[in-house]
Amino acid sequence: MRALDDIVVLDLSRVLAGPWCTQNLADLGATVIKVEKPGAGDDTRGWGPPFLKDPQSGERGDAAYYLAANRGKHSITVDMATEEGQRILRDLARQADVVIENYKLGGLKKYGLDYDSLKAINPRLIYCSITGFGQTGPYAPRAGYDYLIQGMGGLMSVTGERDDLPGGGPQKAGVALADVMTGLYATIAILGALHQRDRSNEGQYIDLALLDVQVATLANQALYYLVSGEAPVRMGNGHAVVVPYQVFHCADGHAIIAVGNDGQFAKLAAELGHPEWASDERFASNSARVANRDALIPLIEAETRKRPMADLIAGLEKRAVPCGPINTIDKVFADPHVKARGLQKEVPHIRQGKVPTVASPLRLSASPVSYDRGPPLLGQDTDEVLRTRLGLKEADLAALRKKGVI
Repeated sequence: MRALDDIVVLDLSRVLAGPWCTQNLADLGATVIKVEKPGAGDDTRGWGPPFLKDPQSGERGDAAYYLAANRGKHSITVDMATEEGQRILRDLARQADVVIENYKLGGLKKYGLDYDSLKAINPRLIYCSITGFGQTGPYAPRAGYDYLIQGMGGLMSVTGERDDLPGGGPQKAGVALADVMTGLYATIAILGALHQRDRSNEGQYIDLALLDVQVATLANQALYYLVSGEAPVRMGNGHAVVVPYQVFHCADGHAIIAVGNDGQFAKLAAELGHPEWASDERFASNSARVANRDALIPLIEAETRKRPMADLIAGLEKRAVPCGPINTIDKVFADPHVKARGLQKEVPHIRQGKVPTVASPLRLSASPVSYDRGPPLLGQDTDEVLRTRLGLKEADLAALRKKGVI
């Protein structure tokens, strides 16, 4: 048994935030029916390189970007701009537990696929809309993209090196975090709505906005401002209120040292050959270290630069001081702990045989994630889904295909 194996999700989303959510739901066992435009499909199928290559023909396949967020799903191609396509999607929504979409504000209303229209035929439906700015407010009609949201939502103002240092200035994160976090919040909201439905026997509408999520996940940085009235600034690899908690140069690379309390600092000082730092009134407490950051950090770095990275990390680990290397992604997947946790997996693929994927971090003891279905080809499951769920016959499918509906 899988946690959501009785749940059917009609996925009208594309790119990353919505598909990240529905991949989570598929990992938990939900049947996810991914609806794509005939002949085109999800934009990310073409967002490469790298791309898969057909082992027989050598033709270009789907991009790695698409593979990252679409395992475990069924792909159908339906043209929702046609009346027949709208009818098919309404019939699927009538049977679904969840619909998720990320069209612009009101974009599905003209097709009769908005929440009010589908609620009328399925009162138990949970309908999740993901937009850049939400369903209300002056920016609601705008398109929202991760990069814009990282800037508008404050993340870039606290990411990057200080303005007065070389390379200083705002930086986006190396991953589309606003999209990914919105997908995670959408997953949480849908699971909560499913639980609520068990008690009320009614569905509900979920309004998820990338900007809301980005502001919410400023976390302690947001409260720094709300409590102090001062906007946090970029600290590079340093931490605003914990010292030392940053990257340090070693003789042959870089290491992160993340001292979380005074006891750990005393151990760090001893490992670096300066146990007297722990009793120095400038450094004895975290608040003192924050106030005297500019004096302490050069002292630490003068010692770390003398040590090879592996030697420094090994010494600190023996003393239980949190530390670690900055791995490139190839080294991440070569790491023995990452290997032991099984974070690199393979999933079936109709053309490739198998394709790589990254394991879900969700480890449920009684209803574990399975990896028995890979990212589908465009329209791979159209006939099967429409036959089994809507009872369409071969002649019906042929007629719809001739009209370009599917």
